[in-house]
Amino acid sequence: MDTIATTWAPRALSLLRIFAGLLFLEHGLQKLANFPTGLPGGMHAPVGSLLFFAGVIEVVGGILVTIGLLTRPAALIMSGEMAIGYFMAHAPQGFWPAVNHGEAAILYTFIFLYLAAAGGGPWSVDAARSGAR
Repeated sequence: MDTIATTWAPRALSLLRIFAGLLFLEHGLQKLANFPTGLPGGMHAPVGSLLFFAGVIEVVGGILVTIGLLTRPAALIMSGEMAIGYFMAHAPQGFWPAVNHGEAAILYTFIFLYLAAAGGGPWSVDAARSGAR
């Protein structure tokens, strides 16, 4: 059992990083390129707006986290973006995340905070650059 845990826990960290990064990238592309679909209401982020800069963080950070390059600083910035986003967009709509639709923002905040502490795992550019396995 310990062998399975010690073998697969770091790999699961890498899988969490890859899929969280890809999903976050999708949110950024939605804001900046209306891909795979535009934001609700057919709008997209006007250049220079807060939503535009959030999209830039989501695209650049999503790519970096997905490939595992500069994982810790990228994830820390992304965690902060999601915490700010939660308190600006969701919390004013009510206390309970199920009511204010903030569950994803909270999950992203803590997933990225974890990645900022844990790093990218063995299947990452960061690990390849450091020679870690």
